[in-house]
Amino acid sequence: MSYDFDLFVIGAGSGGIATARRAAEYGAKVGVAEYDRLGGTCVNRGCIPKKLMVYASHFPELFTDAEGYGWSAVESQLDWHKMITDVNNETIRLNGIYQRMLDNSKVELLEGRGKFIDHHTIQVGERTVTADKILIAVGGIPVRPDIPGIEHAIVSDGIFELATQPKKMVILGGGYIGSEFACILNGLGTEVTQIIRPETILRGFDNDLRSAVQEGMIHHGVKIINNACDISIAKTDNGVSVTVTTKDGQSTILADAVSLAALGRKPNTANLGLENVDVKTHHGAILVDAHSRTNVENIYSVGDCTDNIQLTPVAINEGRALADTIFGNKPRTMNYADIPTAIFTTPEAATVGLTEEEARELHGDAIKIYRSSFRSMYYVLPGKQEKTLMKLVVNTTTDRVLGAHMVGNYAAEIIQGVAIAVKMGATKADFDATVGIHPSSAEEFVTMR
Repeated sequence: MSYDFDLFVIGAGSGGIATARRAAEYGAKVGVAEYDRLGGTCVNRGCIPKKLMVYASHFPELFTDAEGYGWSAVESQLDWHKMITDVNNETIRLNGIYQRMLDNSKVELLEGRGKFIDHHTIQVGERTVTADKILIAVGGIPVRPDIPGIEHAIVSDGIFELATQPKKMVILGGGYIGSEFACILNGLGTEVTQIIRPETILRGFDNDLRSAVQEGMIHHGVKIINNACDISIAKTDNGVSVTVTTKDGQSTILADAVSLAALGRKPNTANLGLENVDVKTHHGAILVDAHSRTNVENIYSVGDCTDNIQLTPVAINEGRALADTIFGNKPRTMNYADIPTAIFTTPEAATVGLTEEEARELHGDAIKIYRSSFRSMYYVLPGKQEKTLMKLVVNTTTDRVLGAHMVGNYAAEIIQGVAIAVKMGATKADFDATVGIHPSSAEEFVTMR
């Protein structure tokens, strides 16, 4: 049969655009449907604007640190409007870059939300197109849980749209998104209260890392209410009040705004017409195999709308692997082992490989932990008690380093390099044989005993 496109992609986020461009490099005729701005969550409401705000939030600390090095005191005020405008202007600039990349790759962009008519037919607005193969790459959206008064809260996306800086902010949930925004706003001068259901933030990460980040956040001024239940939100004349019950009783916090930044995201798969093609899902997530194939022969899916790891670089790699396999005659699959990730809190954290808890579950007593906690030399002259944590999880049978975890300055930059060694199967002896760069915090990873 003859189709309008060899590949049609629903969703122009990181995974969708990466797949489209790679397929086009191989000579495929490719179309993409997108109803929102190009680049998806990462570019527009996630990684990029969030990291820019992380940088902005660090300056007050840098100003005071400078005094320890002999610089005169700095008096500076945040212009929230300028910062948020500049951050959003950068996302607009990136949208233009993505458009040029699609144009240069000769990928046709159709504006609108794609919807399946049948296995090879997609409707985008008033237009109907056909394709031999179809990729679903629609990403995820924030969850609005069933909490009384939930309509008075904003999701994490809304933080980038606040016209004025909130003086007091309540953040519900303890995932990495919420914890990052708690630190960002706290660093920018907002009084932040973070409410979490468990004892500690960052469920799923190594327990030592979780504790170190939480202690650091509290040290920097974030108020954390844990073991919370029976949360309710109400609008008042003076702002928004949040009532929360804990084992210590009930308390009410009055804030300018409440964010659901950390109560999870869900696949953005509603209204795609999946029922018209019988694509299988689980709790909204599209089920795929190791080759990103759904249960329907010509339909594929990558990124946050699937049941795999939800990280931008993962979506990009999944998409490129798919295009290499189908259009480039270079079959390969995404390897999900030892994927590094970072949490841009204050203090910053990063990790690769197994947590101590995961390693002990898999290998029992054949696990040895190397752990170091120290004050970075940077903080000596400012006289600050900021702690850096480094940790290696080692299999004593093979001597292989199964996991590396860090909390402290430049954790993401350091763990990115360590991740190469972990991915290659480096042993503790390999780490020990590596000469450290002195003086640096990173050298601690190759000197731990």
